[in-house]
Amino acid sequence: MTLAPSVSYSITVRLEVASRGRAVSEITRVVEQAGGVVSALDVTPSGAGKLRVDVTCAARDEAHSQGIVAALAAIDGVSVHKVSDRTFLLHLGGKIEMASKVPLRNRDDLSMAYTPGVGRVALAIAANPDDARRLTVKRNSVAVVTDGSAVLGLGNIGPYAALPVMEGKAALFKRFADIDAWPICLDTQDTEEIIRTVAAIAPGFGGINLEDISAPRCFEVEERLRDLLDIPVFHDDQHGTAIVVMAALTNALRVVGKKLAEVSIAMAGAGAAGTAVLKLLLGAGATPANVIVADDQGAVCKDRPGMDPSLHWIAEHTNHGGYDKDLKGALSQADVFIGLSAPGILTGADIATMAPRAIVFALANPEPEVDPDAAIDHAAVVATGRSDYPNQINNVLAFPGVFRGLLDAQSRNITDAMLIAAAKALADVVSPDELGPHYIVPSVFHPDVVSSVAVAVRDAAAQESR
Repeated sequence: MTLAPSVSYSITVRLEVASRGRAVSEITRVVEQAGGVVSALDVTPSGAGKLRVDVTCAARDEAHSQGIVAALAAIDGVSVHKVSDRTFLLHLGGKIEMASKVPLRNRDDLSMAYTPGVGRVALAIAANPDDARRLTVKRNSVAVVTDGSAVLGLGNIGPYAALPVMEGKAALFKRFADIDAWPICLDTQDTEEIIRTVAAIAPGFGGINLEDISAPRCFEVEERLRDLLDIPVFHDDQHGTAIVVMAALTNALRVVGKKLAEVSIAMAGAGAAGTAVLKLLLGAGATPANVIVADDQGAVCKDRPGMDPSLHWIAEHTNHGGYDKDLKGALSQADVFIGLSAPGILTGADIATMAPRAIVFALANPEPEVDPDAAIDHAAVVATGRSDYPNQINNVLAFPGVFRGLLDAQSRNITDAMLIAAAKALADVVSPDELGPHYIVPSVFHPDVVSSVAVAVRDAAAQESR
């Protein structure tokens, strides 16, 4: 599958050209012939008979952007002065900052915000620790914690390289839910040390968002922290993905006129995200006997020899027929395929073996399990993790609203009932009039996404506290 040009690889090239009639149009033509997309062109004088041209264009990847620059440099009379990578420019100095919510204009302000006035507040919290939720940033703060072991699709790149990703997550929390989130990148991948460290910093936060921690350690880290802490702990790679997949599948089933309890589901991927999606689907009413999960060793089943212990739960709760062959066989006559695994493992011909009005969620990123263009020839609804196709499964649809609801409810935990409520609310943001094969989840910029999910989670939390 050839990737389309993307703003992720957007560059601005500063050129100097001779001031002649067709110089600028020739630049645009060369970029387009090289497969780039021109998004902006700024032309200013640069001395006698010269023009300075800043051309901004999108490329497919770094090699493609270098090819575009080389093509521009080869134009007669054109000299390249500077090439700026717009993505790197956006990250210079970091993407987030701390700002004070109160003015510090004079000595009186200082005396109340800090010493000696702050001492009164500190003593009040010492007498009643729950007041920290009312009188400090704890009421609206989330720690975004990673060990850098499974960052995006980049693998184990460590805490320093993970920092820009965690910054981005914090920026999304603020933009979509007005939550103050802080990136915490831990220089350890020892399970016990991660648990101790997060537990030690927890008093300053109203929630913990675990991020990009590899399986199977992420399961133990989350489970142990949930037992230790009195604030909600949410592993977004698991539960954020599960919420959005559940919401998208709810609407996809509405499009094709099928019911969750009746459909057969083939899943690829038994890691953190795949397991969480599976558990939420079963909790929402999928029939265990109708679900088959496959990994790179084939279908997960009770009798599979040498199976990793992390797969035992899946084997016990799915595939009651004992199917023990490969994913392609599991796909035959399945109503739904959900991929959270690896790129290019299926073809359009494999999708053609599925049941009529099939649903395909090929969510490996950036390259899906099957080419979406090939899948749509045989499936009624196709979703991916990519932004350049319809029906993008994007976790930002879930986690801001989930934490907004948890913080508003001052919840001390998070449950499957809250996750299912979030998924149902997200699905219902798409109205019946809007719903269709190419629109099963709302845009991340839809004004009702965060508020709808937040209210659903808050109400579910209130219901459980009764």
